[in-house]
Amino acid sequence: MSRLYIGLVVLFSFAACLLLPPRVSALRLGGSLSSSNNLTISGNVYYGDGNQAAAHVLVQLQDAAGETRLQEETTDSGGFEFQRLGGGTYTLLVDVQGYQRVTATLNLSYMPEKSVVVRLRALTGEKETAAATSVSAHELSMRETARERMSAGKKKLYTEKNAQGALEDFQSALAAAPGYYEACYQVGMAYLSLGRRDDAEASFRKSIELSGDRYSEAEVGLGTLMLDRRDFAQGEKAVRRGVELNPDYWLGQYELGRALLNLDKFAEALQAADRAKSLAPSAAIVYRLLSNIHLRQKNYPALLADIDSYIKLDPDSAAGIRAKQLREQVIQKLDTAEATTAAEKTP
Repeated sequence: MSRLYIGLVVLFSFAACLLLPPRVSALRLGGSLSSSNNLTISGNVYYGDGNQAAAHVLVQLQDAAGETRLQEETTDSGGFEFQRLGGGTYTLLVDVQGYQRVTATLNLSYMPEKSVVVRLRALTGEKETAAATSVSAHELSMRETARERMSAGKKKLYTEKNAQGALEDFQSALAAAPGYYEACYQVGMAYLSLGRRDDAEASFRKSIELSGDRYSEAEVGLGTLMLDRRDFAQGEKAVRRGVELNPDYWLGQYELGRALLNLDKFAEALQAADRAKSLAPSAAIVYRLLSNIHLRQKNYPALLADIDSYIKLDPDSAAGIRAKQLREQVIQKLDTAEATTAAEKTP
């Protein structure tokens, strides 16, 4: 093993605790994200289930009060992006003549970027639904009182940081609609915020059971808890199931990459991390994962690029400042290694 590699391992082992931690901790740091005005919602709009881009389609972004904040026309590839947003809940609205009206509620209170895929489905003469996915359709089938408690709970948990109040609202929603597996998942998220990890795990498992093993976010949540206690094999299994259910869930791809890295499956880990980056290019934790993969692969140019990307996203925090220092040390190590190699080749 080269001295350069050993030196970088020491540097990154020291710095790892300063970089933004995994998903569960990211929730607990939600307050700092909510106060930021540099959050992003991005995605792509397609026709049907294929890859035909919906070009030049109007996408509207509404705030929690239902007021349109921003609107943008999709690119030739169907892409859109809303930048410099504050934390909180937003609604995407895509209403195209001849297609079902699509709405999607997104919460930026505990993540720096939300990336979504919107699929337009042609009207068939049946009653139009506001749901674009089976999950949204399931939520709309719940009793109105349950959905109201769910909405109130999300506001308390992700905006007001009142985890105990949120827990009571989510439990109330679940009592009113026992099949409301999305509410059961949110119960688990509230437990996490309260530090009750065993209760959170039980809620994630119950959400999976209620959904018939079809709810991606609960699968990923369960897998993340397993990874955090270093049960990498079972964690990978749970997270992989979540990714199978929703390949466009960036956090699932990230956690899958984290699991595979800890199982020394570097090529597969890199594939998952690259997918997470494509879905959420503004999520700093993705570049932490990539840096660790490239370090293990001894791909130092890519490692420097990862550090640069992290610094660009998080330049002024304690972690960002440490990343800048780390970058200089990595460059020094690389320069020293190149000088040593050149000297050894000199006759």
